[in-house]
Amino acid sequence: MRTHASTAGNPEAKCKKVCMIAYTNYLFDGRIRLEAESLVQWGYEVEILVPKAKSRRRIYEMSGVTVHELNVIKYGGRHKSGYIASYIAFLFLAFVACSRLFLTSNVRVIHVHNMPDVLVFAALLPRLFGCRVVLDLHDTVPEMYAAKFENTSRLLMGLLRLEERVGCAIAQQIICANHVQREAVIRHGVPGDKIATVITMPKYSVGTMIRAAAKDQGFRLVNHGTMSKRLGNDLIIQAAAKLVQEIPGFELHIIGGGDSWEQMRSLSRSLGLEGCVYFHQGVPWNELAEKLSTMDAGIVGNRVNAATELMLPSKLIDYVAMEIPAIVPRLSAIQYYFTEDMVTYFEPEKVDSMVAATLALYGDQARRKQQPQNAKKFLKTYRWDLDEQGLRAIYKKLFREPQEAETMTGTRLPAPVCRPQSGSPRMDPNNLRTFEEVEVVRK
Repeated sequence: MRTHASTAGNPEAKCKKVCMIAYTNYLFDGRIRLEAESLVQWGYEVEILVPKAKSRRRIYEMSGVTVHELNVIKYGGRHKSGYIASYIAFLFLAFVACSRLFLTSNVRVIHVHNMPDVLVFAALLPRLFGCRVVLDLHDTVPEMYAAKFENTSRLLMGLLRLEERVGCAIAQQIICANHVQREAVIRHGVPGDKIATVITMPKYSVGTMIRAAAKDQGFRLVNHGTMSKRLGNDLIIQAAAKLVQEIPGFELHIIGGGDSWEQMRSLSRSLGLEGCVYFHQGVPWNELAEKLSTMDAGIVGNRVNAATELMLPSKLIDYVAMEIPAIVPRLSAIQYYFTEDMVTYFEPEKVDSMVAATLALYGDQARRKQQPQNAKKFLKTYRWDLDEQGLRAIYKKLFREPQEAETMTGTRLPAPVCRPQSGSPRMDPNNLRTFEEVEVVRK
């Protein structure tokens, strides 16, 4: 195990070790990176298990977080069988890696990010011996699968509900991404007293002066993140075909990737939008602010379904944090947090309504300046990094109680004992070596 700079001079902090597990591309996942890097800043030592990003797996360090890539690639296709096979492979490898970390280090909390919920089984061995397990629900699995695959049998939906209940039963702490989602999970039968709500909010250096200097004329609209029909990227492109005729110098910038990337590019070409709709590959989360800083407005295109009604889109939070006026559909979770003066609403799945909302915002310079200021109320109300609330408070509680933890087997687990870490090589964060090279160094 390596000793991070944040814990090097504090023997007590060396016992505050966390293992995260996430089926994601770590570099691009804002919520997970923000949580992991914040924990490091608060004095915890964090290691995370994720699928490999390229052909060779690596172990590397980024912003104090040690990233272990496992020998499986994240599936991004459209076939259920492909997801299932990839999930099973990742679950098995994560179980082995997580168990090894628990047995060879002082990991005391396993923080599992869904999807899927079944990833909590990777923490089963540590859980049996008293380790605390957190299940972080980015999305509710039954609703998300129903929205993604549309034709889902009642049997499969029943199994997904069971998977959710079992996963939540194994974890001692559940984290929901917003309050509307929390209420839905409670309706699914999960006890409310073990569910906390954590809305992660990035801290960007606001680039209003950069935006003003970037382009004196025209109007740049942006949508970023996953490209998918359920997220309405096609509707935004259809709206762009009308907006380009109404707004001089109009541009739509789509940043990201996903299973609909080629489909969206084909739609844009078919509408003759090559000169005003620009597709950009996704960028690592820490580079996103620079991309957004030259935009005049952000748009969320989500369609109406059981999953999107429960979503508070992370891209919307990015726009609010960057003080970019946002154009959004009237969906339950968004309306729960944002009033009419904080965002510009349109009727979901209605292209003409999306166009009208965009034209109204474009034509009202005063609103474009005031709306982001009004939206700051959201940031102030739901801050997540304070000692008394949010993720920081959850972790203080997890490491404070109890001094002796009761295991699932009924035995008692002693308080953490910091074993000496002398002789462990420190990895140079500027030298991202491959997994194989790291293993040679450790021997």
